[in-house]
Amino acid sequence: MSIRTGKVSSLLQKELSSIFEKELPRSGPLLTIVEVKVTADLGIARVYVSLIGSEKERGLLMEHLQNETKYIRKLLSSRIRHQFRRIPELEFYEDEQYDKARRIEELLKEALNRPGEEQTES
Repeated sequence: MSIRTGKVSSLLQKELSSIFEKELPRSGPLLTIVEVKVTADLGIARVYVSLIGSEKERGLLMEHLQNETKYIRKLLSSRIRHQFRRIPELEFYEDEQYDKARRIEELLKEALNRPGEEQTES
């Protein structure tokens, strides 16, 4: 990642977080922007979001984000239009790291709490 794309990614993450926090109605699962990756030509911004809620709520919110991409891009444009000639297209993806980490923790707890098995010390 070049310095320029890194700065653009950081700015987009900050502004999108602010938009989700202040300008869009809150309902359903908790949404956090984990990362924004911008293509080298700055034409596409891939936005990775972490959602905490039920599977159904998360699915509905991702669908809503896909449907409202143009509106979110318009809000973003109103904030950063003086810094860019062209606002990148937005693509939203669900970041599943939280779910994977929680599953690993469950497996570790399960493995450590098995009755009748002795643990060997090294």
